[in-house]
Amino acid sequence: MPLRRLLLPASLLCALPFPAHAGEEAYFEDLPVVLTASRLPQPVNEAPGAVTVIDRAFIKATGYRNLARIFRLVPGMQVGQERGNANWVTYHGLSSTFPSEMQVLIDGRSVYSPASFGGVDWQSLPITVDDIERIEILRGSNAVTYGANAFLGVINIITRHSAEAPDTHASISGGSPGVFDAGAGTGGRIAGADYMLNVQRKRDSGFEDMYDSTDTRLVSVRSDYRISPRDELSLRMAGSDSWRQEGYPSSVNSNNATRNSHSQNYTVHTQWNHTPQAGNEWLFHYYRNQERIVERWDAHGPSSRIFPAGPVVPIDLDRVAIRDHLEMQNRRALTQDVQAVWGLEGRRDEVHAPYLYAGRASTVTQMARLFGNTEWKFAPAWQLSSGAAVEAYEREPVHFAPRLFLNWQASRSDTLRAGVARAWTQRPTFEKEGDVRAIEPVSGLLIQNPYQPNENLKQARVDSIEAGYLGRFRPMASSLDVRVFRERITDFIYRRAVRSPLDPLLNSVNDSAQYVNAKDPVILTGVEYQFKWTPWRGGEWMFNHTLIRTQAMSLLQNRVAPYVATLSWRQDWGAGWSSMISGMRMGPLAGGDGMVPIYRYVAPAYTSFDARIAWAQRLSSGQRIEYSLNGINLGKRHQEIADRSQQSLYGSEPANRVSPMIYAAVSLAL
Repeated sequence: MPLRRLLLPASLLCALPFPAHAGEEAYFEDLPVVLTASRLPQPVNEAPGAVTVIDRAFIKATGYRNLARIFRLVPGMQVGQERGNANWVTYHGLSSTFPSEMQVLIDGRSVYSPASFGGVDWQSLPITVDDIERIEILRGSNAVTYGANAFLGVINIITRHSAEAPDTHASISGGSPGVFDAGAGTGGRIAGADYMLNVQRKRDSGFEDMYDSTDTRLVSVRSDYRISPRDELSLRMAGSDSWRQEGYPSSVNSNNATRNSHSQNYTVHTQWNHTPQAGNEWLFHYYRNQERIVERWDAHGPSSRIFPAGPVVPIDLDRVAIRDHLEMQNRRALTQDVQAVWGLEGRRDEVHAPYLYAGRASTVTQMARLFGNTEWKFAPAWQLSSGAAVEAYEREPVHFAPRLFLNWQASRSDTLRAGVARAWTQRPTFEKEGDVRAIEPVSGLLIQNPYQPNENLKQARVDSIEAGYLGRFRPMASSLDVRVFRERITDFIYRRAVRSPLDPLLNSVNDSAQYVNAKDPVILTGVEYQFKWTPWRGGEWMFNHTLIRTQAMSLLQNRVAPYVATLSWRQDWGAGWSSMISGMRMGPLAGGDGMVPIYRYVAPAYTSFDARIAWAQRLSSGQRIEYSLNGINLGKRHQEIADRSQQSLYGSEPANRVSPMIYAAVSLAL
């Protein structure tokens, strides 16, 4: 099996006679405190669930230009690219073209957007690496804590406090294909308020032989003001402006023709922390996200008696989405052994996209939810975590989502946990109400009806059960994090081909599509683990492995890769030199839906490598300068995620292959 080629190096390394004392100081380090599992501060071994923490130093060590690529190094994640500027990020795969079964947050602010069909636009996400303090990934269902998008997992990107902003810094990088990045940042204090400012521009030519260049500009400002010893006010404003190339030159009837799209993404997020006494904290926050996308082209249909030269239909995917969110939360210690958090939140989403909704000027969806979590240390080494949420979406039934976890600290370095949870999805507006009608403007004839609404679409539900182990060991200062799971999803939402009742001109040539609920449940059963060890001073190895068995109807069976494995080696060589190299083996995967017409295709298994080498030194003036050489996709060219409609023209040959990207970078801290 191809996977054995990746597992073999890991087993050989474990067998080598490394010095027993090397790196053992890491064994005694305190475990990180996380908030994502329950909104309560907990050491990672006391969290109700499996949590992976990625800090800023690790992100920089990878040399990745795109934040989405980081998640390839997290157990259970299935990540791929359909093109250089389109990232598909999921936990346990399964999702549609625009994944929405995993909540993605920045400081507790959801970045899912109806303008991105309910998914996340990772390319134009308004955040830089210099903004980030750490990323916490909860691997498992947690709608209790963060709402329906936390159906299978949570990514929480936490920015650093502006009082901890670095000195003025700048960076520049360039390479192939067409890579040019530049960034700068600074921080300080004005009128008693700390602030941090970062700006960045990222540009590249995408994958070889594809129309996928991109040019993105980002700006981010955070300010924190200590009003009193009990009160602090935070404000974060960020924006991005992105141009990118989309589509393929040979798509069927130009339904996915080459074109340029322009997106603008803005957010303002304010938060007030009030701590009247120790162990009692109130938090109030409000945010507004606004995303505007301009995307247009002309589709050319086949010739007919009515249209001898073929009809020309203008496609107008322009869309604007606005999200307003208000939340209140109270966290307090009830006794020495009990702490709890509860809160209320409300949200309003408005989408302006007439072409996507049969000419309607706008669609509005509102949500309200009440949630609570409790941690009870009822006996030495034993802890019970419970939580529940009541959530109501406009035009949907009210749902109750519970979660229960038991943790046992078997020893100072060994933790066992087990839990159950139930969650409901938030369906993207487009899945239920999307109604796309391609009309020839001169005659007014309906040429095609590629998407139909489904007013009877239900919210999907997942019932999950899991068991886990977290241990630390003295040999090679190593650690092991294991999660065994069974996730049963009922009413899973997928897209299927149907015949349009509107009888468009091309009804016999191109099927319409409609989102529907699967009649049979989808069941994911498997194990994922991460093994980290420090065999020698300055060297850290990390091995992630996921095995998943999928039980589902044949159309959905291959939307989860049966295995994923990654092996990374990070080394500090001394004298300013450092390096990191990662290899990944991804199993066969039919990621996403693609555009209509629907075409069943599974991208073959592949192996990919990334590498970075860097040298840092202090200048005579005291500034720190670092030079690095970075490369991604260094293995054989391969396909990761296929656009299925385009793939139908290529048969078994890949329609799109990733290509290597190699670039040099220089950063300077003043």
